[in-house]
Amino acid sequence: MKILGLIILFIFSLTAMAQPISKNEQVSFLALGDSYTIGESVAEQERWPVQLVKLLNAKGYTISTPRIIATTGWRTDDLKNAIDKAGLTNTYGMVSLLIGVNNQYQRKSVESYKPEFEGLLKKAIELAGGRKERVFVVSIPDYGFTPFGEPKREEISKAIDAFNQANREITMQYGIRYYYITDLTRKGLEQPHLVAADKLHPSGAMYAQWAELIAKDF
Repeated sequence: MKILGLIILFIFSLTAMAQPISKNEQVSFLALGDSYTIGESVAEQERWPVQLVKLLNAKGYTISTPRIIATTGWRTDDLKNAIDKAGLTNTYGMVSLLIGVNNQYQRKSVESYKPEFEGLLKKAIELAGGRKERVFVVSIPDYGFTPFGEPKREEISKAIDAFNQANREITMQYGIRYYYITDLTRKGLEQPHLVAADKLHPSGAMYAQWAELIAKDF
C-alpha cells in the first residue's frame, strides 16, 4: 500500500512539474469563464488573460491573442452550452478555466456545481489535446470584499470558500495546475484601486496581480 502511494505521488509530481508550454512553439490560448475572464468594467487590454499573454511573450514565449469564451452572469451550465455551440477544435496550446461565482450568487448548491465543474474541466483537457499540463484553473474571487458585497461579506466569503474547496479538490484529482487568487481579491476594501468603477468587479490593477502570479509558473 505504501509503495502504491509513492507511485501515485511520483506520477502526480511528474504532471505538476511538466513544462506547460515551450518557447519554440506558437501557442493558442483559450480562456473559459464568466465576467472575471471577459473583464467586466475594464478595458480589453486590462483583462487578465490579455495581461498574462503580454507577460509570457515578454519572457520569450509566442502566444497569440487569447480567445475568450466568457460572459457576465454565466454559470457552469451556461459556459458548457456556449462551448458546445462554439465548434472548438482540440488543438489549443493553453486553456484556462474560472467559473462558479454565478452559481453561488444565484444560490445554486455546491453539490450541483461539482459535477458541472468537473465536466468543464474534462472538456478543457480535451480542448488542450488531452495535455493536462497545458490546462489551469483559477479560483473564484471573493466579491464580499467590494463595496457591492460588503454588507453580506461574511456570508459571501463563507460560500466562496465552499465553492473553491470543491473546485480545488476536483482540479487536484485531475493533476491540473490551480492558481488561488481569492486572497488577492480580499484586499479590495482596504485598497479601493483594486476594484473596478462598478464597485463589484476587479480593476485592471487587480487582474495584473493575477497575471503576475500565473506567469511566475512559466
